[in-house]
Amino acid sequence: MPAARGVKRTASKSSAATSSSGPKNKKKRGAIQLEIPSAPKKRGRVFTCGQGDVGQLGLGEDVMETSKFKHVTALGDKIVEVRAGGMHTVALDSDGKVWSFGCNDEGALGRAAAGEREEGAARALRLPAAAARLAAGDSHSAALLADGSVYIWGSFRDSHGSMGLVVRGREAKPSREPVRLPLPEPAADIASGGDHLVVLTVSGAVYTMGCGEQGQLGRLSQRSASRDARQGFSALLVPSKVTLKGGAKRVWAGYHATFALDATNDKIFAWGLNNYGQLGITGEKRKTAIFSPVECDAFPAGGGPWRAVAAGQHHSLAIDGSGRLHAVGRCEYGRLGLGDRVGDAEVLEPVPKLENKKCVSIAAGTSNSFAVTDTGEVYAWGMGSEGQLGTGACSDAAEPTLVLPHGLLVSAGGQHTVLLQEDPSGPKEDTPEPEKETAEQKEEEEEVEQETETEPEKPKARPAKRQKKQEQEDEVSSTSSAQPAEVAEESKPQKLNGDEKKETPMDVDETDNTQEKQPEKTETTEPVAEVNKQPEAEPEPETKEDKTETDSSQETDSETKSQDSQEDKLEKLNDVEMEEKEVNGAPEVLEAKTVESIAAATPLTTTA
Repeated sequence: MPAARGVKRTASKSSAATSSSGPKNKKKRGAIQLEIPSAPKKRGRVFTCGQGDVGQLGLGEDVMETSKFKHVTALGDKIVEVRAGGMHTVALDSDGKVWSFGCNDEGALGRAAAGEREEGAARALRLPAAAARLAAGDSHSAALLADGSVYIWGSFRDSHGSMGLVVRGREAKPSREPVRLPLPEPAADIASGGDHLVVLTVSGAVYTMGCGEQGQLGRLSQRSASRDARQGFSALLVPSKVTLKGGAKRVWAGYHATFALDATNDKIFAWGLNNYGQLGITGEKRKTAIFSPVECDAFPAGGGPWRAVAAGQHHSLAIDGSGRLHAVGRCEYGRLGLGDRVGDAEVLEPVPKLENKKCVSIAAGTSNSFAVTDTGEVYAWGMGSEGQLGTGACSDAAEPTLVLPHGLLVSAGGQHTVLLQEDPSGPKEDTPEPEKETAEQKEEEEEVEQETETEPEKPKARPAKRQKKQEQEDEVSSTSSAQPAEVAEESKPQKLNGDEKKETPMDVDETDNTQEKQPEKTETTEPVAEVNKQPEAEPEPETKEDKTETDSSQETDSETKSQDSQEDKLEKLNDVEMEEKEVNGAPEVLEAKTVESIAAATPLTTTA
């Protein structure tokens, strides 16, 4: 017995030493701790071009399309991030407020909008806290708040049509106001594809939700990735974790694809539609749909760590560690920027015209591409039949074409493009001083008070409501294994939300581009709801009691005088406290600045 106990004690000591040292080393190698991001510091102005038939340009009802970038004056010069969705646009300002305009048929704006005029005008959303990141897809949008929570609104779509956004009971329904996603931990980044959302948490875990028919969710088999499967919408519309051994530190999403940068070895993994090799995956898995993460072997060795990836419908762009731009996938219409070539790019190839440039921002549309260099130069190439390249012409470009000398960020939508340009007349500091910020807020309050005193503008008649968007006709199905030669030649630019029948532009008066009066711009918004929970009513701000002390008799007593002086001080302190505002939770929606004329340095034209 004693010998046996001695052996047992010896074994336990050795095993304890092994177990204590093993997990420590494993935790040290695999531990990932990402930070909750803060909003960008550089402020600027928003420019748009392309189609604006549903207000996605934000330029007013009289501008239905433009082939040159035009300034969205209603957003002012405090925007720090902007994203283009299928037929809508969302923007983030330096105060953490989120603004939206464009098509709201399925709630992509995240706010109430009474008619097309309200949809096309920039309005602020109601969120519980300041936002730090934005994402926009076909008919949905999302915001990552400063506390790490993620809110989403709108609807996803699949081959059967609208599939809703959240599951309530046994039904999936869209949401016309922001709802909070049920995540186990704070988020570090978000990205939107055409009809799916990707969330990266602070521990490096990747969660996906939305349409999964082309494998873009990366966690369901082909048989289970349909609304007709046994679990139905509950497997699609509830954020669930993707299996990645090493975790991720960056995520990107495209039309039908998702990319993740591995946290341990800087390799790129991808899943989704790969029918033209646009995922950078070769061999047997090329020209098919991939339903689980696979390493992108077509990415050149030594190019990492990869800084950015952007995916269009059938092509992808990537920036390597040195800032060089690469392209892979389908070549039609010059979307790769490789010049006049016949065959597709099976591996990532450097874009010749930008080989000596250092790119900092890229975007991929349906069949076009965009890049911004470190010097601010904005380049565009690919299909331009809708004027979305911003070159001033509705023609294609086989190579990168310089469209603007200064830019910070570019984003490509369905048939329009959005650009953020640093305001040259703004302050040089990245972060504005509090005194200047307070002065700007006071000016906005004075403008609102002046507008309230004037008579409200009479609303003019609106045309009949536009028809519901038709379903998108994809060139390939979710199980597509079509060869590039078997796919029919595109005769017309594909629209992300389907082919739209453009309505005859309405007759407008000269006041269409002016600011709406105060009585029309006040909206009644409901409190932000949480998924599967009832909204909670917000407490009303307390108002100070009016003081009605009026002494007719004059007191000469020193005690009375001291009491009066103390009351005056309290009144001043209360007045100061009442002037404080909430960042993004005020019930009323503040109007943006009055439309200004576009600077002469950037001549812009409008094409009918």
